[in-house]
Amino acid sequence: MITLRRSEERGHTKLNWLDSRHTFSFGDYHDQQYMGFRDLRVINEDRVDPAAGFPTHSHRDMEIITYVLEGAVEHKDSTGTRSVIIPGDVQRMSAGTGISHSEYNHSKTELVHFLQIWILPQQQNLPPSYEQRSFDLEKNRGRWMLVAANDGRDGAVTVHQDVVLSVALLLAGQQATYHLKPGRHAWLQLARGSVSLNGTVLNAGDGAAVSAEEIVEIQSLDRAEILLFDVA
Repeated sequence: MITLRRSEERGHTKLNWLDSRHTFSFGDYHDQQYMGFRDLRVINEDRVDPAAGFPTHSHRDMEIITYVLEGAVEHKDSTGTRSVIIPGDVQRMSAGTGISHSEYNHSKTELVHFLQIWILPQQQNLPPSYEQRSFDLEKNRGRWMLVAANDGRDGAVTVHQDVVLSVALLLAGQQATYHLKPGRHAWLQLARGSVSLNGTVLNAGDGAAVSAEEIVEIQSLDRAEILLFDVA
């Protein structure tokens, strides 16, 4: 079974410096039908003006992944970590017992466009921690690349939940197949382009919940960038 979440149906926050689309309920946007998917709690697609951003704020008991599509995100947190996240990087921050951080557009002239993802952890009150890795997605174009997993295998960032995140960059006409093990589910988020998912067309910003399917078959109709969350 595949359930679509169309881009235009998402929640929307528009400020003078921020344009944010919410796949699931977030902040002032509340939809009882879209409170998350399994342990996946938030997928926000944010566009932030130059030199603007989210001032210091706090989280706890959440796995937070930042995935940049264009531009650069400047990150600072209460553990003393300072970093800049660019396309190809995956950042994982475990809020655990509590962490404060800020996220700003690193550029004074260019927009930054990124996805912020929240995942409920398997265990509460973990020590706060931070991890950032770079992945050569272009070199691996045309196939799935593992970027996050609960065991941190194959160079992926470690997520404290039974979740596997894979990314694929596809040219028009390329295919990518993903096999779901029995009892597993998937959330597919299309960051760019357009694809056919088991025969259904998705466009940029669309998402899809996949359950009771053994095979996820994707045919790219345009240059596409896809995130696939394999969840329990």
